[in-house]
Amino acid sequence: MSDGDADSGAGDDSPGDRSPPDTGTSGDHSTPEAGTGNDRSAPETADSREWEDANRSLDDHPTGGDDVYASEVEGKQYRGTWYLPLRYEDLDEAPESEEYPEQGTGGSFRVADLPRVPRVGHVVGPSAIMLGASLGSGETLFWPVLTSQFGWTLFWAFLVGILTQFVINTELQRWTLATGESIFRAFARVGTYWPWLFLFGGLISLGWPGWAAGAAQVAAVGLGFSGTVEVLGFAVASWKLIAAALMGVIWLSYQMSSVMYNAVEVFQIGLLFVAIGAALMLVAVSGSWVEFGSIPDAAESVGTLPESLDIAVFLGGLAFAGAGGYLNLSQSLWMREKGYGMGNYQGRVKNPLRGDDPEPIERDGFTFRPTVTNLRRWRGWWKVVQLEHLLTFVVGLLLVAPALMSVAIHYSPGETTDAIQMWLGGIAPMVGPVGTFLVFAILFVALFTTEYAIVESFVRNSADALYESFGREAGWDLPKLFWRLLTAFCLWGLIIIFAFTSPFEGREPFFFLVVGAAMSGIMMWPYTALVLVMNTTRLPEHVQPGWARVAAMWWASGFYGYFSVLLVGTTLVELGFPVFDTAPTILGSNPGGYVLWAGFLLVQGYAVGRSAAGKYQSSNTVPGADEAKGRFS
Repeated sequence: MSDGDADSGAGDDSPGDRSPPDTGTSGDHSTPEAGTGNDRSAPETADSREWEDANRSLDDHPTGGDDVYASEVEGKQYRGTWYLPLRYEDLDEAPESEEYPEQGTGGSFRVADLPRVPRVGHVVGPSAIMLGASLGSGETLFWPVLTSQFGWTLFWAFLVGILTQFVINTELQRWTLATGESIFRAFARVGTYWPWLFLFGGLISLGWPGWAAGAAQVAAVGLGFSGTVEVLGFAVASWKLIAAALMGVIWLSYQMSSVMYNAVEVFQIGLLFVAIGAALMLVAVSGSWVEFGSIPDAAESVGTLPESLDIAVFLGGLAFAGAGGYLNLSQSLWMREKGYGMGNYQGRVKNPLRGDDPEPIERDGFTFRPTVTNLRRWRGWWKVVQLEHLLTFVVGLLLVAPALMSVAIHYSPGETTDAIQMWLGGIAPMVGPVGTFLVFAILFVALFTTEYAIVESFVRNSADALYESFGREAGWDLPKLFWRLLTAFCLWGLIIIFAFTSPFEGREPFFFLVVGAAMSGIMMWPYTALVLVMNTTRLPEHVQPGWARVAAMWWASGFYGYFSVLLVGTTLVELGFPVFDTAPTILGSNPGGYVLWAGFLLVQGYAVGRSAAGKYQSSNTVPGADEAKGRFS
């Protein structure tokens, strides 16, 4: 649905510059505050005249007048990122009424019109980064190794996982689209402890550079650099040196743009084209496409699980049928950086080393009056958000993952080793020279894109969580906090790679991936339930999820909660506490297992009851709210 190549977004435009379109400038756009001067000179062409008209319209009606949809020229601003600053202190404060979000523990929102709606092709980006995070986890590792063991009998779970995460991810975007606030700011309005809890969970699940280690292992084997290298008198595995170099490349890439997000988007989209194209070529040259004919025969296994299934690997696969865990929370922050909806009025995280003026990210965000125009814009924005995620994230996964599963089933049936060894030691030698090259290329690019996205996600999420829970009140600077965490996390990755992997030499790097994936799956249960309750009790009627989406979130919360209880119970039994044994049917569990199931049912019951009550209580409270409703709202 795009109408041309997206701007790279890796340039260095200063705030207040409205460069005319198609002049080779960056997508790093912003517009000045009302009343400031700026140079809009441009050659007198049809495009430049249209650009002048668009700018004049923004000055007269900075939030769009009565138009619902953005013009082509205005829409192109989103191709990098777009920030439209308003005079925050001059805006009206939203009253405490049914028409505006509940303030919770925070301050009042400021009232502005919802920006006009761009085309889907103009706002592609956040879901592409999420897709990159997915490729090197579930789609390249967990699901191919699961299907190599059990065939297509678990393919139903992969599809369920993708569709479930589609709903979760778009619901994570809802608050930011409506208010311009990050999901961590939203969590802090519910309780200031929530950002801290998810920050801790993110460190446990993503604090181990397993994907960088995996990509390095693939590169070492492919380039013939296996073995050890002597460095300063120490014997160091060659893959560790490559992994360290990859972490350095990630850190350096952030220095290429004044807006941190833009560098990530450009790199990830470029790497995605390589990974997807190579995966489809591998299916063609390996002949594994014949395995797709067996998918209909596996339909009778829907809803069943093999008895020998490793619950940790399966939960990791469910979490990473998509990105999973802490990574999913980044959707909110990436869409704010891109300028979706009310996030268009929030500043972007700039690189403090570039010397650009910082852009303010207001503590208390924005909201809009439920006028007919704003309600129709909301309906348009919500359609764009879902299409961007569907056409990028979901379709991308459905292209890559089944392709790689078919190769695993065809060449490595019954495989029980870790995924990386399966690809390198089992499949690569059997698919010919071209196929071997493609296997190495796919694995390296997929694992590297995932590590890149993990660094980005962990740093951006953690910086925002720290900033909203403590740093803002302490006077910290968010861009500097982001840069310092980026540097610290990359250095931490080097420490893990060189020092802490030694006790696990026979198990890494896939060992780290299983641990992180399982923890990510467990984390998805509480934040899915929290987002469900938050979106149905703290948002007004016209921007709340519809009943179908509420039911889908009930399913999502129960889905991840159920498998989290099984994993916790299994892990406690393995640690020597058999009292916590949990039976999949619940009945037949040991006493401690029943306690775990009771806790799950209590939380799930509260989330269902509270969200249903919120939907019921808000119905018919905002006149004309139906104008905002569309398909899958």
